[in-house]
Amino acid sequence: MSLPTVAIVGRPNVGKSTLLNRIVGRREAIVEEKPGVTRDRKEVEAEWQGYPFLLVDTGGWQPGGDDLDEKVSRQSERALKDADAVLFVVDTVVGITEEDSRIAELLRRVNPPVLLVTNKVDDTNREGSVWEFVSLGLGDPLPVSALHGRGTGDLLDALVEVLPPEETPDEAAEGVGAGELGGNKVFSVALVGRPNVGKSTLFNRLIGDERAVVHDLPGTTRDAIDTIVETEDGPVRFIDTAGMRRKAKIDEGTEYYSFVRALQSIDTADVALLVVDATVGITHQDQRLAERVDAAGCPVVVLLNKWETLDAEAKLDVTYQVGQRLHFLGESPVLKISALTGKGVHRLLPALADTIVDYHKRMPTRKVNEVIRGAQSAQPGPHGVRVLYAVQGATDPPTFTLFANKDVPATYLRYLERKLREEFDLGSTPIKMRVRKRD
Repeated sequence: MSLPTVAIVGRPNVGKSTLLNRIVGRREAIVEEKPGVTRDRKEVEAEWQGYPFLLVDTGGWQPGGDDLDEKVSRQSERALKDADAVLFVVDTVVGITEEDSRIAELLRRVNPPVLLVTNKVDDTNREGSVWEFVSLGLGDPLPVSALHGRGTGDLLDALVEVLPPEETPDEAAEGVGAGELGGNKVFSVALVGRPNVGKSTLFNRLIGDERAVVHDLPGTTRDAIDTIVETEDGPVRFIDTAGMRRKAKIDEGTEYYSFVRALQSIDTADVALLVVDATVGITHQDQRLAERVDAAGCPVVVLLNKWETLDAEAKLDVTYQVGQRLHFLGESPVLKISALTGKGVHRLLPALADTIVDYHKRMPTRKVNEVIRGAQSAQPGPHGVRVLYAVQGATDPPTFTLFANKDVPATYLRYLERKLREEFDLGSTPIKMRVRKRD
C-alpha cells in the first residue's frame, strides 16, 4: 500500500526538520540552529487522526547557490514531483525574503496543493505579522510554532483535507501477492565507512535514483536515509549513513548526531557494507569501524571502491592490507567495485543473499553437540574445562549456548567457535557464544 506523500520545502533554517519532528512526535531529523544541516531527502511515516501519510524532509532550497547548494535544491525539486501535497515553510520572524519569493513563484506552477506554513509564531504577538505572506500568492497562511507545537493540529487538519481519500483495506490489498501484505521483515543493509569514500554514490547506484546528495566535500551526508528496493530475492532496505570519524575528531553538534544515527543503523541492520577507498587503503579508522560492526553481530561485506583507478602493484598492496588489518572479519566477502561506473556492483546482491541465508541458519542440537564433542576430543580444554551440553538458542545471527563445568577461557571459546563455523559452513556470518557455568 503506497501512502500519500507530503513534501516539506523552504529555504534553509526556517524550521522544516523541526516541523517534521513535531508531526511524527520524535526526533527523526537532525536539527541545529544553523542553515544547511539537512541535505538529503528523508522520508518518515506519519499519521493524523487515523490517516497515514509519508513526510519528506528536504534540504534548504537555495536557487543560484554553489554546486552543493544546487544539488540540495535539486533534491527538493525531485521531492515535489512525487508529492501529493506540499508544506511550504517560511520564517515569520525574518519575513519574506528573495528566496521565499522565488520558491513561491515555482510552487504556484506545480500540480499538488500547497499549504503556506508560517513558522516561529511562538505567541499571539507574532500572529499579526503572518498576513504579509499573503502576497506570495499561495493562499492564507497557517501560523505554527514547530518548536513548541502551537498550531500544528490545525495545520494537520488542513493537510488531511487536501490529501487523496484514504484507501480501504480491501482496495489496498488489490494486486498484492501472497505473502506481501503484512509479510516478512524487509532485510536491512547499511552502508558504512569513513567520510568521502563513495557511500552515497554507491547508494544511488543500488537504488537506481539520485536520492542522496553526492559531492566531493567530506561529510556531505548528515542523516541516515533509506530506500526499499525490490530484488530477485525479495525486498531489501538500503541505508546510506554519514561518514564516521573518531569521536575525538568530531567537533560540531551536527556531526555528533550524524555519528549517533550511523551507529543506530549498524545496530539495527541485518548486513553492513563496509565501503573502503581503495586509493587510500585500509586505514586505522577502517579497522575501528570494522570492529564496531563486528561487535554488533552484523555480517560484513567489504567493498573496495574506486578499484579501477589502481595499478597492478597498488591492487596487490590493498589486497594484502585487507588480509592483515581486517583479519578478524574471518571469511567476509571482499568485492572490488566502482560505485561511479557501476563496475562490479552486480556481484553485490548475490553476496548479500549468501550472507543472509547464513544469518538465518539453524542447526540441529544433536549435530551441534557432535561438533563440540569432536572438538574437545581433538583438543581438550585447559585446566579441566569441559562443555557438557550445547544448543543453538537463536538465529540472526546464530547464537550458541554452551553449558560448561567451569569458566571457558576466551582462546578455547574461539577454538570451539571456529569448529562450529567450519562444520556448518557459516562463512562470514558472526557467531555469538554464550557460556553458562554449572552450579
